[in-house]
Amino acid sequence: MKKDMKKYLKLLEMRQQKDFKNIFEFFIFIIRIKLLVKLSYSKGTIILEGDVTTPYAKWDPRIKAYRALGYLYKEIIDYLKENKINFEDNVMNSPPIEPINGTIKLRPYQEEAFNKWMENDKRGIICIATAGGKTFIGLKAIEVLKKSTIILVPTLALLDQWIERIKEFFDIEPGVIGGGKYDIKWITVSTYDSAYIHVEDIGNKFYLLIADEVHHIFAPAYSQAAEMFVAPFRMGLTSTLHRADMRHLDAPRLMGGVVYEAMHNDLIGEYLAPYEYKKVYVDLTPEERSEYEKLWNIYKNYLLENKLEIRNNEDFKKLIMLSARDPKAREALLARNKAIKIALNSEEKMKFLANILDKNEKTLIFTLHNSLVYKISKRFLIPAITHKTSENERKLILSKFKSGEYKAIVTSQVLDEGIDVPDASRAIVLSGTGSPRQHIQRLGRILRPAKGKIAILYEVVSRETKDVEFSRRRSKLI
Repeated sequence: MKKDMKKYLKLLEMRQQKDFKNIFEFFIFIIRIKLLVKLSYSKGTIILEGDVTTPYAKWDPRIKAYRALGYLYKEIIDYLKENKINFEDNVMNSPPIEPINGTIKLRPYQEEAFNKWMENDKRGIICIATAGGKTFIGLKAIEVLKKSTIILVPTLALLDQWIERIKEFFDIEPGVIGGGKYDIKWITVSTYDSAYIHVEDIGNKFYLLIADEVHHIFAPAYSQAAEMFVAPFRMGLTSTLHRADMRHLDAPRLMGGVVYEAMHNDLIGEYLAPYEYKKVYVDLTPEERSEYEKLWNIYKNYLLENKLEIRNNEDFKKLIMLSARDPKAREALLARNKAIKIALNSEEKMKFLANILDKNEKTLIFTLHNSLVYKISKRFLIPAITHKTSENERKLILSKFKSGEYKAIVTSQVLDEGIDVPDASRAIVLSGTGSPRQHIQRLGRILRPAKGKIAILYEVVSRETKDVEFSRRRSKLI
């Protein structure tokens, strides 16, 4: 009884000190000071223990507490603060911060992009043309925030590139997750695949998440990882955000919306070289044409007989699923793929290449299929880079290309994303997907500025084939 009386007297004293307007306000105050929400992390989720929840959490009867996905951490904290609810935060478990040396100097447009990101509560996506220096904006965010950071990349080549940049500008050895390594430091670089595998364990170790080539993070598995990371600060970097499956529309929820855009035409002149775009049409040989028509008719006839229309990617996925149980559908699909391969790898494209390679210009040659890469490499004695090329060999080839010892490189899709490629004045696209992003990235490979330089992008297309449609789709943004 004495204990209860002491509590009552203390509350009355608090009421007088706080000068509440009415008894209702007083009781609300009593409720709030008695409430204490404890926040903790568990396998990609936030656990809220206490007598209060938030709009972001759901009751989990298994643990008799509320639970929310990790990416909602910032919203939960903001809600508790705004409503003056007492809480104990045990969520973050980040590695100790080490001092870094060096200062990142940004170009005016990079600085504008960084400032827009800062003003947007340190969240959002920055879209800047290939060769526009997106990496430096990410490094600037690390320098300014000085918070534990994880950098997600789609390939091991990009993993190595970020590691080198961090060593170069900050004079420290970053942590690495991927390529057989698992070493966490306050700045850690990881592939998307490895982050997805380990996110339950590492999801609460980083305040800043930088997603390079951020369009990858909206793929089904990777988006789950993005939901499980606690990181309240998020930066996405890409040249083109758009995805054919439209999953990039989830950007505001997972990363923040687009806060800055600067495409090639915005940067040409002072920061990127001017360019010419030349589309060259070639014919199939009579033999190729005959085989192409035969195979394409098998495919078209199946669609007609089964009253199928292929209008988009979803329709095509249905055909692929159908081919798993219908031998005729499988035959039609294989015929289609063989026909397209004939169109993309036609002999006339090789003849065009033979004629144009006589010029003594540093040239990048792009194809879709590795088989054509190796064919060109063997016929013209040009070094090739594919996903099978070792890291040391790739670095050696690019180094000799930079020095001018090699005048040309042929590749499939390895150099499309992110990797810094030495200066070249000409690109020849012999084949590719219908992706505008891929085309823009290939263009960006030749736009490093140099005095008097005018870059040239050649696109070689087989007439009256599916190649024409691919070309139209991918080049619509150029």
